[in-house]
Amino acid sequence: MFKKFSSEDVSSQNQVKASVQRKIRQSIADEYPGLEPVLDDLLPKKSPLIVAKCQNHLNLVLVNNVPLFFNVRDGPYMPTLRLLHQYPNIMKKLQVDRGAIKFVLAGANIMCPGLTSPGGVLDDDVAEESPVAIMAEGKQHALAIGFTKMSAKDIRAINKGIGVDNMHYLNDGLWKMERLD
Repeated sequence: MFKKFSSEDVSSQNQVKASVQRKIRQSIADEYPGLEPVLDDLLPKKSPLIVAKCQNHLNLVLVNNVPLFFNVRDGPYMPTLRLLHQYPNIMKKLQVDRGAIKFVLAGANIMCPGLTSPGGVLDDDVAEESPVAIMAEGKQHALAIGFTKMSAKDIRAINKGIGVDNMHYLNDGLWKMERLD
């Protein structure tokens, strides 16, 4: 999704009204209860919240020109990897085995066998169509953020096909864009 993403892909940036800002804060707080103590620092009520609209129905939530969250077509807000590295325990995690790492870092979707093999770890609480952090066997930080196509129980039972859509991964366009100026 963000493979060749750059600031030219942003079609418009709008400062949102206070009511829209409250709605965004509330949906982020509902999705990530672990962020509740630091939400006021991340999305200060007084500083302007900017939503950048991009191609393919993609929205970026910016504070002080730093992208913090993104969503697609009014879907759930997902943190950027930089934010996830600062607060690693805010999302449910799935782990891929060593063999999948280079493919995930090239932007490939996460296949079921990569999650069910001996190096992979599944969290049975993960439901279908929920945002997850993709961890790698033997690595400390998340290497991607994905959107599950099936629940963890289905991934384990079916064990073939795409289990998680890769939305944002290390060294993609959004990772390289520390600020949107």
